[in-house]
Amino acid sequence: MRKRWYILQTLAGYEAAAKENLEAKVKAQGVEHLISRVLLPEETIIDASSKSIERHIVSSNAKLYVVNGKEVKKGELLAEEPAVRVRRDGKIVEVRNAKKIVIETADKKFTKTYVIPQKSKPITGLKIGGYVRQGMPLTEDEEIICELDGKIVYTERMKRVVVKNKIGEEDVYALPYETVNTELVKKGTNVKVGQVLAEPKKVLSKSSGRVEVIDFPAKKEIRILKVKSRKLFPGYIFVEMIMNDELWHFVRTVPGIIDFVSSGGRPLPIKDSEAQVVLRLSGEEEYEAKKPKQLKVEFDFEVGDVVKIVSGPFEGFVGNVKEINPEHSELKVMVTIFGRETPVTVHTSEVERID
Repeated sequence: MRKRWYILQTLAGYEAAAKENLEAKVKAQGVEHLISRVLLPEETIIDASSKSIERHIVSSNAKLYVVNGKEVKKGELLAEEPAVRVRRDGKIVEVRNAKKIVIETADKKFTKTYVIPQKSKPITGLKIGGYVRQGMPLTEDEEIICELDGKIVYTERMKRVVVKNKIGEEDVYALPYETVNTELVKKGTNVKVGQVLAEPKKVLSKSSGRVEVIDFPAKKEIRILKVKSRKLFPGYIFVEMIMNDELWHFVRTVPGIIDFVSSGGRPLPIKDSEAQVVLRLSGEEEYEAKKPKQLKVEFDFEVGDVVKIVSGPFEGFVGNVKEINPEHSELKVMVTIFGRETPVTVHTSEVERID
């Protein structure tokens, strides 16, 4: 007797607990050869709304410890800024607290960085998420004027240090507040080339999520997009097993499990094609996703068209086009899974129209 896949109904919100309870009971009783896999299909949702994105602006010289698409945990090292060293011999003539702000245009194509000395009294409201306009003063003395319309996406406390050399030329340094070498950075101190004004700064993630790295000509931006898991079939888990009366009772008595999805009182196995979908969605089985066509093609699908999915996790299913998204070349197709109509989103390159 071969193993088949069955659907188990669980208590609402206890799908994960029911899965763990069943796996624990199977292991304790040593029946892994009869009940081999228990799956809870989930999908990862990325929250790309501006309010939820964590941003870090680093210099082009910063060493990155993450790449695009990497999943990170709260407190994980993202990047490290190099130490700030003295460029020319001289004397420190000014040490002041300052505020660094980064302004981004509405189309996210341009950013501008300002380091505002505390003595100039930054205007109130210069906080992440605040909007500014071109020509608007950023300080009460109006010495620093905003040069573009946009939104503040990053702020940081800094130390603004001025070093004057023997011929009267000045070098200005913006030092990260928490890594300043306080033994050296004092007004009146003579400094030499190569001395460390600020130690390397480690940039840590403040939350868990998925990394997105964007390169700009003079800097890099690391974004952390929050992610969450969503159950694809709330209230259900899937089990691969040999079915008999003893195992039927064994599974039904696991805490959190209500019963098998049945027909006429008998557990109903799902079709092999449906089981394949569950395995692909759960990451248990790989599939080859077709890459979107690079050439521009005529978009000739219409709502109501019958299409066959030829690649992806739903390969082999046939359904009707319910919605069309020409901008992203995507279709929402209604397919029948587990006896009920389910909407799935596919790229146009993953389907063929059936005439």
